[in-house]
Amino acid sequence: MDSKEFAEKVVLVTGATSGIGRACALKFAAAGASVTAVGRNTDELTAVHKLIRERGGKGHAVAADLSNDAETSTVVAEAMETFGGIDVLVNAAGHIASGTIEDTTPAAWDAMMNINVRAVFNLMQKALPSLIARRGNIVNVSSVTGLRAFPGVLAYCVSKAALDQLTRCAALELATKGVRVNAVNPGVVITEIHKRGGMSEEAYASFLERSKQTHPLGRVGEASEIADLVYFLASDRASWITGSTYSIDGGRAQTCAR
Repeated sequence: MDSKEFAEKVVLVTGATSGIGRACALKFAAAGASVTAVGRNTDELTAVHKLIRERGGKGHAVAADLSNDAETSTVVAEAMETFGGIDVLVNAAGHIASGTIEDTTPAAWDAMMNINVRAVFNLMQKALPSLIARRGNIVNVSSVTGLRAFPGVLAYCVSKAALDQLTRCAALELATKGVRVNAVNPGVVITEIHKRGGMSEEAYASFLERSKQTHPLGRVGEASEIADLVYFLASDRASWITGSTYSIDGGRAQTCAR
């Protein structure tokens, strides 16, 4: 494998300020890519932008709220203006919050769908002209909850199931145009998403400890492990893979409720 195999490629990564998105941005940067990093936290964006350059990539940072359609358009336009096109779109931005069928409010439902599904749809659609012209590809970051049902996070589960179906449908529609679309479905990974969703430090520590028992391999995942799979799916080595939703969850999707 050429260590700089993405040297001529432009990669747009959302959710790049933390967790899986950040790991993806740095992984592609180390392979020489030009990376447009998207996030809401400007301080973290500055830090990631610096690391992208240090890893050997070219960087461009865009602060944006992806629940806002206008800002989503700006993200794609800036990537196009800065680097001349988009070869890979990595949709790693995500939102999670607790809620059941009894207590999830319409506002909470909409907030989940707007970030986890609508924003992804918008970005895919707006990036398509360049992706088609450059025969690029898309990798969506979904979840084991898109494949299996889990209690207490209703809207999140539904949003990720919708994201998986969006991935499959788009893959079929774009195959004849040479654009591949895939998704990764992680189990529990050490990131900030649960704490941003309202989980306390104590509750999160307990959740991670419990997750060692619910994942057959006996541990939770690392963001870098998910980035490795995203990177592979975006590479030419995955040139005959499209419409796939890849479990990367320590075996979690194979288990019954416990």
